[in-house]
Parts: sequence; structure tokens; C-alpha cells
Amino acid sequence: MNFVAEFLVSAALIVSGIFGFVGSYGLLKLKHTLQRLHAPTKATTLGVGGVLIASMIFFYADTGHISVHELLITLFLFLTAPITANFIAKTHLARNLRRNELPESTGDFGWSVYDDPPETRLDT
Repeated sequence: MNFVAEFLVSAALIVSGIFGFVGSYGLLKLKHTLQRLHAPTKATTLGVGGVLIASMIFFYADTGHISVHELLITLFLFLTAPITANFIAKTHLARNLRRNELPESTGDFGWSVYDDPPETRLDT
């Protein structure tokens, strides 16, 4: 393997390690649930993505073939992390906040985690 490939793999691993450390540290040190939610969904996702990119570079430099597995894992990770964060945030709202504690919704249907009064429902 040549120097450029080794340098790129090393740089990707160092950057991903920094992101992983910051995400893990944020998960431990932030106090509020919704604050802690951002650490694993943003920083740690980028950390895992950096490791996968380093793996792609390594195997391309070693074998000369592009590995599709790492691309699929990265795509799956970047698609599912925001959806998981959305589910966790909605669960936190439903379990820990009452409807009158939330600000007024600017939409037509209110907050999605609470039932609307019967006169505002579409199915009636």
C-alpha cells in the first residue's frame, strides 16, 4: 500500500475517533434527554461513517476493488439515525410533557404525539 492511501486511512480513523469520542462524551455529560439525543445521532454517526470510509480506502488500496458493503452500511446508518432520533424525541415529549406545557403549534393539526379534539380530526 502506498503512502497516500495509508495517510488517508490514518486521517479518516483519527477524525472518526475524535467524532466518536465527542459523541460519547456528550452522551455522558449532557444533562437533559433532548440534549443527550444530539450526541449519538450526530457525532457518533459521523465517527462510524469515518471508520467505514477508512475501511473503503484500505480495501480499495489493498485489492483494487471498491467494496459496496461499506457504502451500504453507511447509507443505512445515515438514513436510520435521524429517524431513531425523531422517535426518541417524540417518546420524550409524550412521556414527560403535558399538552399545556408545550407552545402553541403553528400547524393545522397540533402536536403529533397528542390526540386532537374530535372537531379538528379529519376522519369525523
